[in-house]
Amino acid sequence: MTPFRIEVPQAEVDDLRARLVNTRWPEEDMPGVGWSYGIPRSYLRPLAEYWATGFDWRAQEERINSYPQFTTEISGQRVHFLHIRSENPDAVPLLLIHGWPGSFVEFLNVIEPLSADFHLVIPSIPGFGFSGPVRRPGWNVLRVAWAFAKLMEGLGYDRYGTQGGDWGSGIAQEIGRVFPEHVIGVHVNMLLTFRPQGVNDLTPEELRALETLDHYQKELSGYMHIQRTRPRTLGYGLTDSPAGQLAWIVEKFHDWTDNDGVPEDAVDRDQMLTNVSIYWFTGTAGSSAQLYKEQSASWGQQQPTTVPTGVAVFPHDIGAPVRSLADKLIPTIVHWTEFDRGGHFAAMEEPDLLVQDIRKFFGSL
Repeated sequence: MTPFRIEVPQAEVDDLRARLVNTRWPEEDMPGVGWSYGIPRSYLRPLAEYWATGFDWRAQEERINSYPQFTTEISGQRVHFLHIRSENPDAVPLLLIHGWPGSFVEFLNVIEPLSADFHLVIPSIPGFGFSGPVRRPGWNVLRVAWAFAKLMEGLGYDRYGTQGGDWGSGIAQEIGRVFPEHVIGVHVNMLLTFRPQGVNDLTPEELRALETLDHYQKELSGYMHIQRTRPRTLGYGLTDSPAGQLAWIVEKFHDWTDNDGVPEDAVDRDQMLTNVSIYWFTGTAGSSAQLYKEQSASWGQQQPTTVPTGVAVFPHDIGAPVRSLADKLIPTIVHWTEFDRGGHFAAMEEPDLLVQDIRKFFGSL
């Protein structure tokens, strides 16, 4: 394992700014359509201008570098991770796993409070960020889960917890399924329960919850179908155009968060741009999208984890899970919390609520 620091060359920072300043913008927004046709130019252009002229990458780089970072090689793939050891002698090792279009940056606001009780390991999924592009096909959820379990073994952690949202939710559960002897418990802040065929005894409240996932599948999931079929083709445009990369990611921060109209109502603007910058500087737009294609062959076929599971439900996530269906999907759910605010990027939107729920779940074990 090799100590690591983020040191983006100034020439790359200058190139990003020049590309943003020279963006070729499409036509003006159509009146009255808001975000329904995609991210509005009236919102994106000022944000791109701020990214170019007001955003301080070096300050964000310094903040990240204040935490111990490392890289290692597992199965021929580089894996980048933060490793923060708690001063608490009874601390539990906890693996925090991000998703798409997130990164380890999602967890910056929960490091300090969680490190009072947990040794934290926060990796970048292979294909994402400073783990770099994957060099061979086959890096699906199972393979990532195996790699992260090997990472924890290499750090000397025999028993630990896993936590995640989005892809991190699936990976956290898969580690618990494949390595139950090492996993104390699995905590997730995203769990999808799909409308079952032939089931007619759902309550009106449960049917309303399922409608949120129906809306996601019909209106908000176009990105997923592109990324699971032609991630390589998509990667050319996003790797060449920072404005395109910005639009592709920030649209999700609008659609999937608890906001009053713009993403900054829910998440800190600089933290959001730091997340986008990680994708840009590492050139991992296409390789991060590739996880969707790798997983598409086994979509929906994962077996449930057999270890105690906790679920935190944030109402503005991409789909509200139904408890009765979740219990059939994962019989080992022992903790379930429904919050009245927050969305998909819980660690960024509502870090206090997420920390509280993680502590409560692992404390109960």
